[in-house]
Amino acid sequence: MVFSRARASSGLPCAQADLDHVEHIVTASGTSFARGMKVLPTARRQAMFAIYAFCREVDDIADGDAGVADPSQALQEWHERIDRLYKGETRDALDRVLVATIFRFDLRAADFHAIIDGMAMDCGEPIVAPDEKTLDLYCDRVASAVGRLSVRAFGDSSPAADLVSKHLGRALQLTNILRDIAEDAERSRLYLPSELLERFNVPKDPKEALYAHGLDGVAHILARRAHDHFRDARRAMKDCNHTAMRPARMMAASYEPVLNALEKRGWKNPEVAPKISKGWRAVRALAAYVK
Repeated sequence: MVFSRARASSGLPCAQADLDHVEHIVTASGTSFARGMKVLPTARRQAMFAIYAFCREVDDIADGDAGVADPSQALQEWHERIDRLYKGETRDALDRVLVATIFRFDLRAADFHAIIDGMAMDCGEPIVAPDEKTLDLYCDRVASAVGRLSVRAFGDSSPAADLVSKHLGRALQLTNILRDIAEDAERSRLYLPSELLERFNVPKDPKEALYAHGLDGVAHILARRAHDHFRDARRAMKDCNHTAMRPARMMAASYEPVLNALEKRGWKNPEVAPKISKGWRAVRALAAYVK
């Protein structure tokens, strides 16, 4: 793929009211995502807002925050909605901006469907001690699939860019899992793999696992895996368009200090917040931007 800054500098062919609506979904979520995407040309930034808004809506359904009676049915309706979008059928502002994004940046329907399937895994019975294969599938769906959409909006649709998505998505998701063990336990969830829990004699009950002696060993192994994924993502970036990978480099540079802080704190008391320097994270992200 040839990276075209000129083509991406003009905005998506959408009504301003539709673009404003999508941006409001992003900003209303309280995320810092909008600020991070300011490095992108207009059309690519608008596309990322549309992708994020889609992810926000299906995530709210899975978490029970969307006010729907049947989350599983609501997610199935999103599968059908994605199929309609690829036929050019739209019903609201988000639909219209998503269609413009899909066709401008050649996004794949399979990646949208994978994200929805990942959210469906969080519906119904909470995930508790999945096996390694299921955990990896979950990470691919809720994180790496988002990456596969994102790298195309960034401007690189090469196999190397998909490899960045594979590894960076898993690195970020494993970091989230390691950061949120205590919070997830309050929701009766435990994303740590059953094989490691058994190896370190950690109970599979989410709240009992918090106080198990072996939890620290389990978490440190997963942390090393996350570091390996960060490393492999950086390696794959070398074969990608350098400018297009700028947001991915910034995300990795900002997130890896979180993993480092978690390792330094350890998991003997996972309720204790790790000490993370926001200033250092910002410096690393800036360095990745100018690199």
